[in-house]
Amino acid sequence: MDTLTALHQRFSANHFDTSRPVSPELLDQLIDAARQAPSSFNQQHARYFAVQDLSARQTLRAIAYNQAKVEEAPLVIVVLGDLQAHTHFAEIARADQKAGIFDEDLANYFIQAVQSGYSDPVRAHDEALRSGALAAMNIMNAATALGLVTGPMIGFDQAKFKETFAIAERYLPVIMLTVGYNAAGNWPKKTRLTIDALLVRDGRPHEPHAFTAD
Repeated sequence: MDTLTALHQRFSANHFDTSRPVSPELLDQLIDAARQAPSSFNQQHARYFAVQDLSARQTLRAIAYNQAKVEEAPLVIVVLGDLQAHTHFAEIARADQKAGIFDEDLANYFIQAVQSGYSDPVRAHDEALRSGALAAMNIMNAATALGLVTGPMIGFDQAKFKETFAIAERYLPVIMLTVGYNAAGNWPKKTRLTIDALLVRDGRPHEPHAFTAD
């Protein structure tokens, strides 16, 4: 399936075929797609916590306010954002330097900029959230292309999840994705606003437009 088709066919699922597991090969393909997502300076904030065991999913269901899809989906991926990604960025910059993407001077500049800029907890939080969201969207689109359905969720107790599954403080739960095969009862893709309602086509400085007035 091509990218545009996957984008248009993706929908948010609440019902999953409980008899069909997601293979390890498919899980790897989903995470491989996720890691292609962009991140500031290529810090690669996103991490992926997969829950597959039934009893573990039942525990997670309780943390997700008893939403049945968390137990029914054969795979749940919690996307995490590393709030301390800047502290290991030098390794990434040196790898990119070694790959010939940029030279040592630029690598040194990037390292200094990241370590100074993202030592600010607010900036680090915002960037971890952005990067995790971009990676999650890659997972959902890749899943559609691979014949799977997904359900993005923010309805879970983040603190309880971190406590129960021993997640370190540095990792911010960004979103939970239920993943599996389609089952009866799912709604079709919901309607979308028109392009004209969403787009300013040729924005100019100081000129009023559709987004000027509240």
